[in-house]
Amino acid sequence: MMLLAIESSCDETAAAVLADGRQLLSDVIHSQITVHAPYGGVVPELASRNHIENISLVVQQALDQAGITLDQLDGIAVTQGPGLVGCLLVGLSFAKALAMGRRLPLIGVDHIAGHLLSVFLGDDKPAYPFIALAVSGGHTSLFQANNPVSFTLLGRTRDDAAGEAFDKVAKLLGLGYPGGPIISTLAREGNLTALAFPRAWLGQDNLDFSFSGLKTAVANHVHQERLAGRALRIADICASFQEAVVEVLVTKAMLALKQTAGRTLVLAGGVAANPRLRAQLRARGQAAGYRVCLTPARFCTDNAAMIALAAFYQMRQTGAAPGLDLDMDAYSHSPLLEVA
Repeated sequence: MMLLAIESSCDETAAAVLADGRQLLSDVIHSQITVHAPYGGVVPELASRNHIENISLVVQQALDQAGITLDQLDGIAVTQGPGLVGCLLVGLSFAKALAMGRRLPLIGVDHIAGHLLSVFLGDDKPAYPFIALAVSGGHTSLFQANNPVSFTLLGRTRDDAAGEAFDKVAKLLGLGYPGGPIISTLAREGNLTALAFPRAWLGQDNLDFSFSGLKTAVANHVHQERLAGRALRIADICASFQEAVVEVLVTKAMLALKQTAGRTLVLAGGVAANPRLRAQLRARGQAAGYRVCLTPARFCTDNAAMIALAAFYQMRQTGAAPGLDLDMDAYSHSPLLEVA
């Protein structure tokens, strides 16, 4: 089975070709970092326009890199949501046109499901069921993955996602965009206990997340230091802020394993590329006797390979190829995050 996948949920235009759910023949990503960097974050209108300008080229590059033509495809997968609706509609409309023109099945994929399955693009593949911590700019959630198409929500962010908090703090400090990698780099030179930033636990057994209070605490510290005429200790702020985020993420992931009697933990999503988070999660997990599977860094950020893989599993689970649903629409909020 040969699948072409398209991803355009935020600020990356991506396409990939996956054969039989195992062989990744191509993986092309066009980043919009230079477009949004002057604004310190993603500007939805600019992102949508950039997708329109690049999607045809990116898809063709994916086909060329895979050494195939549209005639050899068995289906087209596309991110249906969640994400920025204008961006999603660019990818969805392009995928519909291709599928209709070539009479191919069209598979709509949930972006979060793609992240949860992206670990299988690497060599360290977990067995089901497993607990998954998905951490990105738009979402921070804990799931129990029952099988490739069934995920039980255990906890989610009540406000800012972890990646969003990284970007907002970086903007506050004038560090640039995207904030996560910049803060991670600066944190290596800082003292992670220099500043006592708060941790939002939300109750003893609660698996939800909240990072808005932490972001506000950083803003208040910066304001007070500037009022006092003191130079900001940027590295210490970055290290202390990052440690607060990592401690909450790791502790709640360990709690999820304990509450579900799980034995395996998977880390996925854009923030999963953070070295401190990866190190702490592996250390804490292995010390407690758990197996920890880390998504390869190249598949942590948004990509179309994970969308292709999720589509493959959806088609394999149903045992039949879906039809061409021209009424398929984009959605901004994932059904996977609905509380039962």
